Amino acid sequence: MTTSQEQLNEFHWMLDMVQTIDAGLVVLDQQYQVQIWNNFMEAHSGKRPDQTHGKSLFELFPELPADWLKQKIDSVFLLKNRAFTTWEQRPHVFPFRNYRPITGTVDFMYQNITLIPLTSLTGQVTHICIIVYDVTDSAVNKEEAQRVNEQLKALSRTDHLTSLSNRGYWQQRLEQEFGRSMRSGHNYALVMLDIDHFKNINDSYGHPVGDEIITMLADAIRHIMRKTDIAGRYGGEEFAVILTDCTGEAAMLFAERLREAVEQLKLSLDEQTITFTISLGVAALDGEMEAAADWLEAADKALYASKHQGRNRSTLYSQELE
Repeated sequence: MTTSQEQLNEFHWMLDMVQTIDAGLVVLDQQYQVQIWNNFMEAHSGKRPDQTHGKSLFELFPELPADWLKQKIDSVFLLKNRAFTTWEQRPHVFPFRNYRPITGTVDFMYQNITLIPLTSLTGQVTHICIIVYDVTDSAVNKEEAQRVNEQLKALSRTDHLTSLSNRGYWQQRLEQEFGRSMRSGHNYALVMLDIDHFKNINDSYGHPVGDEIITMLADAIRHIMRKTDIAGRYGGEEFAVILTDCTGEAAMLFAERLREAVEQLKLSLDEQTITFTISLGVAALDGEMEAAADWLEAADKALYASKHQGRNRSTLYSQELE
């Protein structure tokens, strides 16, 4: 009997011991031909051992990532070392359907894979053992935990009424963009705005109407701003928008477009129609500003000038406002 045959007999003896374990076990020769195929592989593939024996793994499963898996297998033959892959690197190698009741929302079984070199008495690697672990439950639970954490993280950054950034997170972004501008030299502009006579709206119509007005303004900001811009609710009826790659003049165009759009908004309440306006202050970031707080203060001064000059207008910050 040849050494290889003796080894295969030993493999089969080992197989009798592992048929009942909840893991797949496949033994391949150097031509990627299946020599051993355990009950787990049969149950999940629908292929019996007699249907797989002596056949190429890649002919049995054309959908396998052949180039990647052959490289893994060949490295084990060559280096005589184990190799591993986890579901986080590749969700599955074998396209087995997932039938677990608890995690039945995913179509395919998540898998961890171990490739083990099997050596002859002379120390030559003649076969590879592939062990397939079903890690669907733990993988799905981890993904769900990550998803929930991301949701909680997003909620901690978001204003619940407008779905824009809340003040704390927006100020973090202001600091980040200020630092980025100092390094890159790119143009930035900041727009501060609030709703004119908002207290009168709340006093006359109630806070639910005030909230609806705030939501309408937030939607208008979201509609006009670009994806790269950063908007936040700074205070009760006050908002702020960081405009990236934007000069002061271009920011004034944005501010006027927003102001005119808000003028056209109407809220129907019973037989009344409620309209409102906003005042805006614009500040381009310049080299004389030493901190993000200076930038914010400049935009706030421009906003104050707009309100002082009659409201429903936009003002670009300049030294004359000091």
